Amino acid sequence: MHSIAWWPTVVVLGISTFTDIRSRKIPNLAVFPFMAAGPIVNCYLHGWSGLLTSLEGFALAALLFGIPCLMGGMGMGDVKLCAAIGAWVGPMQMFVALVLTGIVGGVMAFAWALAGGFLGELFKGTGDLVFRTSEPGDLALSNPKARSIPYAPAIAIGVLISFFSA
Repeated sequence: MHSIAWWPTVVVLGISTFTDIRSRKIPNLAVFPFMAAGPIVNCYLHGWSGLLTSLEGFALAALLFGIPCLMGGMGMGDVKLCAAIGAWVGPMQMFVALVLTGIVGGVMAFAWALAGGFLGELFKGTGDLVFRTSEPGDLALSNPKARSIPYAPAIAIGVLISFFSA
């Protein structure tokens, strides 16, 4: 991990978390410049190997978060945010961040469902999503009946913990 990635990442995570909680959107205006700067900074600091590391981190995050997005369980803003972070931190730290993000997101979803009184519905929906036992549109985020949580806070917590664990 490069110490130069700390402040830009914190700023983008702060903006993304705030807007995701408020409007369930992660602004491209914050993510795209951050995404473009990651490979440039890594290439400047480490040459072509830095560029390759940056692209590997980008690809890992895009692939691992792209799958749930294609299944309808996650928004594209979350995928772009993680891919942008991967472009800054590379694949090794991104993998740690994604594992931590998954754990934090699971705890958040469980607590939200428990507090809201729909824990059984959460488990049924998760099973339906994983095993595809319902109609494809039923579990999509675009379905007005679907319950969803802003995932940028989980991404922020997972990524920030990864900065201290890598």
